[in-house]
Amino acid sequence: MSGRTRVDVADFELEVMAEEELERALSLTWRDLQKVTPWGDTAEAFAPSGRPVMVERNYLWAEKPGGDILVEVVVFPDTVLYDQGARRSKRLAKGS
Repeated sequence: MSGRTRVDVADFELEVMAEEELERALSLTWRDLQKVTPWGDTAEAFAPSGRPVMVERNYLWAEKPGGDILVEVVVFPDTVLYDQGARRSKRLAKGS
């Protein structure tokens, strides 16, 4: 395994999942998202290795309502280990 520990592999898996989930979250346009912002949810999922994980997605106003939208994603093993989750975010400019 080229020097990686089991934890490193698991962390890498969460990082990859967070990147993929952010891409999906950004597939919606600002126009579509502004109708439901602020909004968020958490869902159960399975990592490619088959282990269960939680995926959280949030759409928040970056500064003020009607402006840019901050899209946040967290993939974590369980609620106890939320702080150890992989996080990704991106700002979606108004009108994009």
